[in-house]
Order: sequence, then structure tokens, then C-alpha cells
Amino acid sequence: MDRSAAANGAGSGGVKTPSSKALRGLDALNFFLADVRDGLGPYLAIYLIAVRGPDQGWNEATTGLVMTIAGILGLVAQTPAGAFIDKTNHKRAVVIGAAIAVTASCLVLPFVSNFYVVTATQSLAHVAGTIFPPALAAITLGLVGPKMFSKRIGRNEGFNHAGNATSAAVAGALAYFFGPVVVFWLMGILAALSIGAMLMVPAEEIDDDLARGMTSPEAKSEEEPASIKTLFKSKGLLLFAVLCAIFHLSNAAMLTSVGQLLTHISGKDHATSLIAICIVAAQCVMVPTAIFVGAKADAIGRKPIFLVAFGILAIRGVLYTFSDNPFWLVGVQLLDGIGAGIFGALFPIVVADLTRGGGRFNAAQGAVATAQGIGASLSATLAGVIIVSAGYSAAFLCLAAIAGVGFALYLALMPETRDFAPEAADSGLPRAAAAA
Repeated sequence: MDRSAAANGAGSGGVKTPSSKALRGLDALNFFLADVRDGLGPYLAIYLIAVRGPDQGWNEATTGLVMTIAGILGLVAQTPAGAFIDKTNHKRAVVIGAAIAVTASCLVLPFVSNFYVVTATQSLAHVAGTIFPPALAAITLGLVGPKMFSKRIGRNEGFNHAGNATSAAVAGALAYFFGPVVVFWLMGILAALSIGAMLMVPAEEIDDDLARGMTSPEAKSEEEPASIKTLFKSKGLLLFAVLCAIFHLSNAAMLTSVGQLLTHISGKDHATSLIAICIVAAQCVMVPTAIFVGAKADAIGRKPIFLVAFGILAIRGVLYTFSDNPFWLVGVQLLDGIGAGIFGALFPIVVADLTRGGGRFNAAQGAVATAQGIGASLSATLAGVIIVSAGYSAAFLCLAAIAGVGFALYLALMPETRDFAPEAADSGLPRAAAAA
């Protein structure tokens, strides 16, 4: 993509007018890729505990260890993945290749049971999955430009959550008749559909300069994408990375722990269907939440909305301890639709705020996602160890307390990033915050 395309975005206030075909393709991509991008997710714990079981060496602790190892390897790949997305002009091919890799890694799981082989397949899925968040954000920014980015990210997340809800509903219904193995069939179908959706987006409409966040006149297309050092040059970005790690240290293990609890309460025959109901319930709430965040983030500001996400997460962890009735657990899971819905929509917006005009958007996404991944990967092991030693209620309360700490830190330390000014980049803070 030449510089004239970038001028179309940056020179007109960051406004671009992508074709309706490209926007429909982006909608479809977010919808169909929703279930593929996370691999097996919470279904992995159910499958290993309910289908493989203790006879084959699988319990909450060993399952959590697999998730932690895979998560650590995935987080190591986060920053290189973001930097690669900044640099490549073949973003469509990268997304397609990652979708194939994640799906293939999961489809082999029914045929293997060895701990090391299972860990290897899920590690590959996690590494390949690191491509999707920066790639989708970059493709979006390259299509619509910075002025419409917040609104479009909200729409992306709305379609993503709608896709998750639909696939979970289908998985839950089919699992009732065919068992947990149905999630593998569904992943294969969705991977094929997501590839078709990616091909709907014309490559020539993706402005690769805008996709890197190069919206200022002084930004040069020859500039190399930033490395992990980007994270430590900006105080605001570093603080946001820490807060993201805390959020996912609390959030990542909640749904998987609920799934394990449901397995013990309801048995393996109904656990997959029940966890699918939990996912559907939360995703249905995430759709309007994400759209609202995208539409109102510029008017309300990022900080007040993010504080709601941390507060809801803490409340959710406490409420899980009130009852182990499946209907209660599903009801509490609705709160995940608010907390995670806000986080998913605001994460790329805040990173874009903090890197505006520097051409480092996707590398910075990867760097912050590395910290986020540290929290998520440790979450599963932390919860698993507490469950084995002290029970489910203790684990949920611990996760809720971590969310409370995150709320307090965000309130006290994190500035509002909506009005970030490039000239304040040396301090890493928005101009208003630096002046304060």
C-alpha cells in the first residue's frame, strides 16, 4: 500500500470510506472467528476431566498445568506477533494460516491423551492464537482509519460475542445428544467459514500504514515496528499492562473453575451443555455492552467504563460462592458479559490512545498482551491449586480479591487516555494527566 492511501486516512482527519463488501467481510470474520481464536477455551478442562478423567491422570491440577504451560508459551509470542503484524503487508494470509494452525491443534486432541502431547498441541494453539487480536485490530484500523476506530471496534466485539454465543448454543445443544466431542466438529466448520470471511475483505483496501497506527504526518513508513522496549518507554502503557495482567489473573480462571464445578455437580453428561449455557448467557450480554462501549467511549471516557469492568469482576467472584446450584451459577455468569465485554472493546482503544501517531500500535498491543497473558496463564494454576487444597469457594474469593486490587489501582493511578497527545509521549501520560 503506497503513501497516497495513508493520506486518504490521515490527511482527512483519519476518515476512510471502505467498501460495503469489506465491512461485511469484517463483520463475518469477527463472527465466525470468535470460537476459533480462543481454541477450546473452557471446553478443554471439561474434556480432559470429564472424558479423560483421573484414570488417565487428568484432574483440576494437571489440567491447570497444561493451561499454564500453553499460556506461558503463548504470551512469549505476543510481542513478536504484534511486531510481525505491524511489518507484514499480507495480513489476510497471516489470519488464515493462524486459523488453520489453531484448528488443527485442537482437532487432534481426541486422538491423544499423553500429558506432553496434549500440552504440545495446546501450546501450538495458544501461539497461533496470538496473531488474531493484533491482526483484527490492525485490519480494522487500516480499513476505517483512526476517527471511526472506537465505534468500529465496538461493532467488531459485538459480532465476536454474537459468534461466541451462537457457537456455544449450537455446541451445548449438540453436546446433549453427541457428547463433548461435538466442539471439535464445530471448530472445523467455523475455521472454514472464517477463512471465507477473511477472503471477502479486499487486500487493497487495507492501508498498511494506518494499520500500524501511523496517523501523524511525521510518521515514516520505513520506521521499524517497536519491540518490547515500547512497553517500558511509556509510563502509561506500562501501567495499563500491569492492570491488564491483574484483570486476567482474576478473570481467566473463573469460567474454567465454574466448568469444573459443574462437572462434579451435574456429571460429565451435562457439564458441556451447562457450560455452553454459561457462555451463551454471558456472550448475549457482551454484544450490547461492546457496542455501547464503542459508541460512548469517546463521550464518557475510558477510565470510568474500565472501572465498571473491574468492579463487576470482583462482585462476580463473590457471588459464585453463594450457591452451587447450576441455575445460580449461570445467572452469575451473566455479569461476565459486562466485565469482559467492556475489557474486550476498550483494550485496543486504550492502546491506540497511548501509541497514537507513532506507528507502534500492534507491537504495543502485543507487549501489553504479554503482561495480560502472564496474568491469564497464572490464573488457571492459582485457581486449580486453591480448589484442590481449600475448595471452590476459597478460589472464587481469591479471584474476587485480585479484581478488587485492580479496581483500586486503576482508580488511583491510571489516567484518562482519551486526550493523549503525541508531544506528551516522553512522559507516557496524556497531556491533561501530565499537567495535573
